[in-house]
Amino acid sequence: MLDDSGTTIGVEEEFLLVDPGTRRPVPRADDVLARVGAVPGGQVHGELHATQVEFASAVCTGVDQLAAQLAEGRRRLARAARDVGAVLVPSGAPVLEATPPPRPGQERFRRITDLYGGQVADYQCCGCHVHVGVPDRETAVAVVNHLRPWLPTLLALSVNSPFAHGRDTGFGSWRMVEQSRFPGSGVPPRFGSADAYDAAVDRLVDCGVVVDAGMSFWLARLSPRYPTVEVRAADTAATVERAVAQAVLTRALVDRAVADLARGREGPVLDDQVLAAAVWSAARYGLDGPGVDPWRGVRVPAEDLVTALVRHTGLAGVPAGDGGARLQRRAAARAAGPRPGSDGGLVAVVDALAAACIGSREAGNPPS
Repeated sequence: MLDDSGTTIGVEEEFLLVDPGTRRPVPRADDVLARVGAVPGGQVHGELHATQVEFASAVCTGVDQLAAQLAEGRRRLARAARDVGAVLVPSGAPVLEATPPPRPGQERFRRITDLYGGQVADYQCCGCHVHVGVPDRETAVAVVNHLRPWLPTLLALSVNSPFAHGRDTGFGSWRMVEQSRFPGSGVPPRFGSADAYDAAVDRLVDCGVVVDAGMSFWLARLSPRYPTVEVRAADTAATVERAVAQAVLTRALVDRAVADLARGREGPVLDDQVLAAAVWSAARYGLDGPGVDPWRGVRVPAEDLVTALVRHTGLAGVPAGDGGARLQRRAAARAAGPRPGSDGGLVAVVDALAAACIGSREAGNPPS
């Protein structure tokens, strides 16, 4: 599957920081960022809350290059977290309950907090954002039109937040449920030009529901900073392998879209309500239940949509093994065996995620 196409690619991964004793989110981002320093080929950043950190890879063309950068970013963040008394956890939502204190400093974060109030008071969701290079903004808009039907399947492949704030949500991706509460979330509208896209973003700003033109909650958008299409469908991946798989699948979809555009094939016109249903179903079930066929507007096995994606892109397949939600549920089930803990196994879930993050106990999570 993991072939190099030559198209540039980059990934941003968001992570939670948790206390090694309670396994609840802990506001140590500034300490971690100061400790980790510069990461060759990548960048580290803070997020809205001080319980979160982000690693952004450099622009890559090779899959091995991307995988190495993501692995190194995780290793350095995990070590820095351990050094300041925290654990790096790759989960789409905090497994155990914690209300983070307000993050001081950055003006833009203050504006976001002022605008959304209680909606972001404990919004600590983490995603895996994939940037794929495109020639220009007009091409980018046309590519996003092609991506629209595939965004729910990218989400289904990535679900990694079945537990949130101390409870089993019943969903594969609670992150997507929380994100859907923001204005302009979900699959983006179909746009005929870059001007039309920009006008729609400006309209959201004029309506006062986003803080600036660099902010939107669409699952695919034109990057406000780079000459890329940015796909934001996925939960943060439990493992580097899963993050790389999401990136390769996304790039393959963009490559196919560019090729179709060169043949004069525009993106399909689809029912927005059906696309919203497809996102909901992907968040609810992941690959462990039904999905929604965006073209026919009917329920189908989610695995059939993955098969269609693989056929559409021409890739050999998707990686074997369980995704994040399955890993979390398996860890909880094991912990709730003959000697269940009072936390319902959620401590074990956090430990399993921390171990999976870089594939070793170097993450600093306590031994089971």
